[in-house]
Amino acid sequence: MTDPRFAYTIHATDGRARTGTIAMRRGEIRTPAFMPVGTAATVKAMKPADVRASGADVILGNTYHLMLRPGAERMDRLGGLHAFMGWNRPILTDSGGYQVMSLGDLTKKSEEGVAFKSHLDGSRHMLTPERSMEVQRLLGSDIVMAFDECTAFPATAEQAEASMERSMRWAARSRAGFDGGGDHAARSALFGIQQGSMFEGLRRRSSEALTAIGFDGYAVGGLAVGEGQAEMFRVLDFAVDMLPQSAPRYLMGVGKPDDIVGAVMRGIDMFDCVLPTRSGRNGQAFTWDGPVNIRNARHAEDLAPLDPTCGCGACSGWSRAYLHHLVRSGEMLGAMLMTEHNLYFYQAVMAGLRQAIAEARLEAFAADFLARYRRPATG
Repeated sequence: MTDPRFAYTIHATDGRARTGTIAMRRGEIRTPAFMPVGTAATVKAMKPADVRASGADVILGNTYHLMLRPGAERMDRLGGLHAFMGWNRPILTDSGGYQVMSLGDLTKKSEEGVAFKSHLDGSRHMLTPERSMEVQRLLGSDIVMAFDECTAFPATAEQAEASMERSMRWAARSRAGFDGGGDHAARSALFGIQQGSMFEGLRRRSSEALTAIGFDGYAVGGLAVGEGQAEMFRVLDFAVDMLPQSAPRYLMGVGKPDDIVGAVMRGIDMFDCVLPTRSGRNGQAFTWDGPVNIRNARHAEDLAPLDPTCGCGACSGWSRAYLHHLVRSGEMLGAMLMTEHNLYFYQAVMAGLRQAIAEARLEAFAADFLARYRRPATG
């Protein structure tokens, strides 16, 4: 019997790559999927309808930022994150673990959780596995992430082992906290997070612990933290297949378009990253012919579109010269149009990957994409 709460179906495979569908009550998520990041209940510079028009099936919200402002309890009183921001499709919320760990001297870790000072006003808070589950429940997210400790990089084997083992204890507490969530637990999904830094044995132990607890999906955590693409791919070469084949696999915080293509080839199904929105606000566009810095003087009188193969509003309505002017002038329309293009491009890459897997031609698609994308920059 199909689970109406969360059902993952693999439609086709090509090598280690898969394409499929995650069915949830708020809609289907086509995989491989890229999730635009809506940190503070907004995908920056974009209206929700425009995010959906780009091809996004799901977005990501941030537990840490939303619990501080406007506050999880307030969000609940206002009807939850979906109603608050006007997005009626699935939302995945991260656990807040990465953000609190990145606060450095503002935090104090213990077995209970992480005590921290808000970066906004210095107020004191405690984030535990149980509180993370509660906050995500109050937000009303569809996919909840277990609370974990993002292992620092670089880490010794001993440091990575201690961090991984704590994350696995927190994963069990997250599972119990989520399951106690009543109606929210009955209609949402919970993902566990594999840790173990760069060490194969630790990744295997983490996967075995998570599988024993049981989750709807599994994330690969602790990558995209400064190790570089070659090392990330080396870890993915062994880490992904340690996770259940029948569940979606999510690579957190990744990444550049060529990172995504390589990770899909290694069996990853879901991605998120701030790069397309952040880069758009800073004048960088991603195109099939590689990144373009629209601030460069060569674009000042270029009447060509940003990408002639793209159907976004920025490419169909304005020239590189106009985008150059907007961005150099600091006009907010520049950030809006550049962001819109980047999100359209990322979703076009995902659609291309899905189609290539379905047609058993992923290797050729990837080779063609990378050869064109990595050509010497002209932008």
